[in-house]
Amino acid sequence: MDSSTLLFNQLKAAEPFFLLAGPNVIESEEHLLRMASHLKTIASKLGLPLVFKSSFDKANRTSSKSFRGPGMIEGLKILEKVKIAYDLPIVTDVHETIQCEPVGRVADIIQIPAFLCRQTDLLVSAAKTGKIINIKKGQFCASSVMINSAEKVRLAGNSNVMVCERGTMFGYNDLIVDPRNFEWMREADCPVVADVTHSLQQPAGRKLDGGGVASGGLRELIPCIARTAVAVGVDGIFMEVHDDPLNAPVDGPTQWPLRNLEELLEELMAIARVSKGKRRMEIDLTPFRE
Repeated sequence: MDSSTLLFNQLKAAEPFFLLAGPNVIESEEHLLRMASHLKTIASKLGLPLVFKSSFDKANRTSSKSFRGPGMIEGLKILEKVKIAYDLPIVTDVHETIQCEPVGRVADIIQIPAFLCRQTDLLVSAAKTGKIINIKKGQFCASSVMINSAEKVRLAGNSNVMVCERGTMFGYNDLIVDPRNFEWMREADCPVVADVTHSLQQPAGRKLDGGGVASGGLRELIPCIARTAVAVGVDGIFMEVHDDPLNAPVDGPTQWPLRNLEELLEELMAIARVSKGKRRMEIDLTPFRE
């Protein structure tokens, strides 16, 4: 069994769920190594399988002035150091087909951004790396779209695919999470992940002092969405975590504080363990008789 399939099977079997977590974007090598150390300590203490996440390039920012990260070449070097230093699998995203092959040499999970979840060439190129593919559901998509996106990966010869809910556009500057999607996305016949931080974004919802806009967010509601997701029985939780969210260069309003991570995860694990969300309830419609 190859390493990707082995990891995929381990994540599928994780109880009560697995965790994809890390800072939104690579800010520096020192910061990423420090964050990885803290996250591994917490996940190991709680017994949660952890895949460390960070982006080398935020290519879809609202403003051209936004911080994007170190770029692919330098970013992959830093992610590889994290992987080796802390023996952690890595998840990071791609935006172009030419990125898939080099990213696949470092990352264990290649993430398809929500805006690109229907891009066939990108899905196929990512699939051909043989790595696990995590597809985020577009903010503009019905859950049924993810059945087709997952199938594109499988038809390219890769059965190690996951789908991820990250909210649906609600007007112009807000997102809403429909818990029904966690159930409906199971029709893609693969693990379902809940992105509990991006789901609270308010796209282009924050005006900047120097003009222009940036993403806002409702960090205080992250526990609300996370509690709902684990009660419904998702397989994995995706969340962006930062040791200083107020000074994070990207998506600060929807990054969860590192100092509150263990407390939240403990609660989520307790909810998940008492919930029967992963098992469909059998409904008996035969007439009830006294």
